[in-house]
Amino acid sequence: MRRLLPALCIAVFLLVGGLASPAGAHPMSTSAVLLDVQDDRVEGEVQLPIDRLAVAVHRDLTPASVLGADRAFLKRYTAEHVTAGDDGTSWTVTLGTPSVRTIDAVAHLVYPLEIRPPDGRVTDFDLRYDVIVEELLTHRVIVTVRYDFDRGILKTDDAETLGVVDWNNKSLKVPAGEGSWLRGFAATAGLGIEHVGEGADHLLFLLMLLIPAPLVAAGGRWRAGDAPARRSIVRVVHVVSAFAVGHSLTLALAAAGVIHVPSRPVETLIAFSIAVSALHAIRPLVARGEVLIASGFGLVHGLAFASLIGELGLDRGSLVTTLLGFNLGIELTQLLVVALMMPSLLVLARTAVYPAFRVAVAVIGLLFSASWMLERAGLTSSDPFEGVQTSLVGHPLLVAASAAVLAAVARGVAPRRVPAGAG
Repeated sequence: MRRLLPALCIAVFLLVGGLASPAGAHPMSTSAVLLDVQDDRVEGEVQLPIDRLAVAVHRDLTPASVLGADRAFLKRYTAEHVTAGDDGTSWTVTLGTPSVRTIDAVAHLVYPLEIRPPDGRVTDFDLRYDVIVEELLTHRVIVTVRYDFDRGILKTDDAETLGVVDWNNKSLKVPAGEGSWLRGFAATAGLGIEHVGEGADHLLFLLMLLIPAPLVAAGGRWRAGDAPARRSIVRVVHVVSAFAVGHSLTLALAAAGVIHVPSRPVETLIAFSIAVSALHAIRPLVARGEVLIASGFGLVHGLAFASLIGELGLDRGSLVTTLLGFNLGIELTQLLVVALMMPSLLVLARTAVYPAFRVAVAVIGLLFSASWMLERAGLTSSDPFEGVQTSLVGHPLLVAASAAVLAAVARGVAPRRVPAGAG
């Protein structure tokens, strides 16, 4: 057992850190470009979060300064980083009069946008865009497109999520024809995968709920169960399903505008949910508590998921498709985490190592959640663990492999005695 402690610590840090993103916290660093394709021009707007813009241009920006002292500089900067054209021909890109708009409690600098082809006829074109993205590697730009006209006849709103611009991909092909719901569905599903995959808080919450799954609560403590692994798998299904129902409900209600909660308290509550689930992983708070925690706090996580849709205008004319695609991406990511980690957790739970592993991961979860709560509540200006999280970023397969190796070694060196006949 003593020889396994160094490997245990390394595996725990790889496990938690490897699932984290470089940024670590939510919400995602995002901005938006909304396009309306017409016969002779493309209209729309560019939405730039002022705090992210300030980092990109290395200036202290405020809602007052972006319309005052920094106005000319920012318009020139933005114009230099938005271009359009086809087959080597440049189209005219014009930015209108800027304004400041609060989107989901965050101040944004908003520019009206007009793109005109030289011959007055809109065809498929390439949009190259790297505002903010050129400096912030973790920033994402979500581009949506709506087709209002077809041969001069006003159509019904046919919006779709065109794609995501980031540091590795700074251009998108914008079709001039009709929108494709399938293309928008796939793009939104990818956004859901990315949103959860880069959210250490959502993944850590899920991990805290998975840790007790192979165990049974008895006498106010976690004890290793001797039932077949099938029962643990059923418990995992219940946890994932409860979380899915919870976040799907508030995601739909918030995206539809039925409910709205500012992002700061939502993000603070998400950090608190990790603390609760971590405490439950150390000692059971209530029977089947992981299912109750998953469903209850799933409602809060759904509000955070909805904030991305709400602030980026992804619900224009295609709310159902957007919600289905985004939710599918979330569920696929969660299932991938379960598939990667649960086999190792099931094996580890049948070894003498698991109590130390479980407590170590839970304590790390408590530390991270406390730091996030303080930062998101505005009590601290930064997360002291951000550097640790960044340094521990790894490929998910490497994380899963590390957990699997630890499980194999622990199974061979420190197996727990299981009564004969137990599965």
